[in-house]
Amino acid sequence: MAVRSETIQVTGIRCERCVNRLAVALRDHDGLEGANANLMGVVSLAWDDEKTSREALLETMGRAGFREVVSEEVVRN
Repeated sequence: MAVRSETIQVTGIRCERCVNRLAVALRDHDGLEGANANLMGVVSLAWDDEKTSREALLETMGRAGFREVVSEEVVRN
């Protein structure tokens, strides 16, 4: 079992009910070893890489209304 972990920033978390909604969305995700979210939208995930993937977890969160915040690099000429 290869457990991976990552902390990401997501949109859509505004209150404790949002955190609970995210928990419900992830509750039965096969391979998820742990998840923790705070009111600032910081989500820590741990998953079994043989049973699920980062992309599958992001898709599950996306269906519940939570999207990863992707920082854009500024390109200067």
